[in-house]
Amino acid sequence: MAGNEEDLELVLSGIQHFQFCKRQWALIHIEQQWLEDARTVEGHHLHRKADQPFIREKRGDKLIVRGMPVRSNSLGVTGVCDVVEFVRDDNGVPIRGAEGLYTPYPVEYKRGKPKRHDADVLQLAAQALCLEEMLMCTIDKGYFYYHEIRQRVEVTLDEPLKTRVRSMFEEMKHYYVRRYTPKVKAGPHCRLCSLQSVCLPALMHKRSVKSYVEGKIME
Repeated sequence: MAGNEEDLELVLSGIQHFQFCKRQWALIHIEQQWLEDARTVEGHHLHRKADQPFIREKRGDKLIVRGMPVRSNSLGVTGVCDVVEFVRDDNGVPIRGAEGLYTPYPVEYKRGKPKRHDADVLQLAAQALCLEEMLMCTIDKGYFYYHEIRQRVEVTLDEPLKTRVRSMFEEMKHYYVRRYTPKVKAGPHCRLCSLQSVCLPALMHKRSVKSYVEGKIME
């Protein structure tokens, strides 16, 4: 899929990996390497329960759509929202098959609890940007449902956050077209990464990849 940046289509959820660790993102999305651990398996199970494509449910003034595919031509990304809640709003937009006007709000299901970093928030903002482009509307908030604490959390999606998302996707496209995998920047976050055995942060922090590979060849 390497080639022209304008023709490139990235996976929306990759922004989480990119914010957590740019090298992790490149290993997964450029080099196509992935290893499961308990956290990722549990996360997939939780999303399977939320992602039921094309299921629409009406609850009063709220229309709930699960597993909704989204895309943004301007960002060059595509993905799936766990849930999009369309709330009846006189200032909203029309929805096919529904009477009245609605404002959409993305809702993400997460296995754990709110994180200290903002990778989750960036993903939610990216979903909002896709919905804004698709439906020609403005979305100023979204929601997380955290499985560990059984709590729903509202998040403000303002313009500075959306501008940051746009900038990050531009950087991701730049790396992807050039097939560039960033070097190791070892830190506490490495302990939480399922790709430790692929990335080898402790080793690569001391030796270059080239040196490591040459050493293996000489063994």
